[in-house]
Amino acid sequence: MGAAGRDFHNFNVFFRNNDDYHVAAFTATQIPDIAGRKYPAELSGIQYPEGIPIFPEEDLPTLIQRYNIDQVILAYSDLPHQYVMERASIVLAAGADFRLMGTRNTMLKAQVPVVSVCATRTGSGKSQTTRKVTQILKEMGKKVVVIRHPMPYGDLTKQIWQRYENYSDLDRYQCTIEEREEYEPHLDLGNIVYAGVDYGEILKRAEEEADIIVWDGGNNDMPFYQPDLHIVVTDPHRVGHEKSYYPGAVNLRMADIVVINKIDTANSENIAQLRTNIHLLAPEAILIEAASPIQVDQAETIRGKKVIVIEDGPTLTHGEMQFGAGVVAAQKYGAKEIIDPRPYAVGSIKETYQKFPHIGALLPAMGYGPEQTKELEATINNSDAELVIIGTPIDLSRVMKIDKAYVRVRYELQEIGKPDLQEVLQKYFQDE
Repeated sequence: MGAAGRDFHNFNVFFRNNDDYHVAAFTATQIPDIAGRKYPAELSGIQYPEGIPIFPEEDLPTLIQRYNIDQVILAYSDLPHQYVMERASIVLAAGADFRLMGTRNTMLKAQVPVVSVCATRTGSGKSQTTRKVTQILKEMGKKVVVIRHPMPYGDLTKQIWQRYENYSDLDRYQCTIEEREEYEPHLDLGNIVYAGVDYGEILKRAEEEADIIVWDGGNNDMPFYQPDLHIVVTDPHRVGHEKSYYPGAVNLRMADIVVINKIDTANSENIAQLRTNIHLLAPEAILIEAASPIQVDQAETIRGKKVIVIEDGPTLTHGEMQFGAGVVAAQKYGAKEIIDPRPYAVGSIKETYQKFPHIGALLPAMGYGPEQTKELEATINNSDAELVIIGTPIDLSRVMKIDKAYVRVRYELQEIGKPDLQEVLQKYFQDE
């Protein structure tokens, strides 16, 4: 059971060429247009010359009966514990065993040190933390290569491994908005980024040019590689989720370093409760507090305007956040009104609101493919906004034509007090 990420990795590492198992199928959810395809023969190994079919997760009970399934492995992330057990109940009622795979069977060991940056929820601030870590390590004289959690939404045979060095690589690999949001900020810093489907192949190539690998985790998943230092970012806006979401709570229990982010915008009671929860689950972890202050180009143009706010897609959808940097900017700089984009939504954007009604009057930057990107563009341009506030990490005008004035919101990690990431990283890696 997956979402085109952890499921493929678990298969590659544990099940491919494993004579003790026969994998009958994958199921897919969260990501559009994955179901109905095949995990290709080029990636499946000698036991699967025709590849492996991928079905919608809704078909799970039928698939268990059709294929006489013995085990079902849940292999995707950012899930409430209640949701996980509901899926377990479906599987058990159909007669199969329900399984979650641990780190021993799924983590690969690198030949160079690995710093992993993960989170307890999507949208906690992992990306800016990762960028900060790479900057510090490079200032220490280390050659850093970033390996990003997978987002293989296109032709899997062309995405076995990918290396990104500049913006032309984004076009060459036909990256979606979701991919660009993660890769562009790294490229702006001069970071080399690897991603794809086969993280064994990716690791071999990254090791050849890295002193240290930085694992840039996604969707609050666990690392694919054994970390020498495991950094976990938490979010006081969603206090309690660090104990009740899978596998975010696993990340927290494994943490060497825990970052409490967004303390500039969270209330003191939530921050205090989060500290207590971290101490319960990761009592030996080093605690770092940080903020994510925003920077806005031409911020003065926001005042008095009717604005449409675009926020990071996954943060609003399965991340369940009800605001992001774009809303902070609109409020801080005096927007007259944040308009509701739902009446202007078309196609899959309209369907996203139906599936995730908690999003409310914000526009998630959904862009899992060219068609959805066009629908996002149409939704923006259909609106009567006087100004567009782009709270995603990329310049959307590079992938669509926005016929309105717009401003971009940027944010970077700003640590508060000591210890900070530089102090911790120097302690671990100064003599490497």
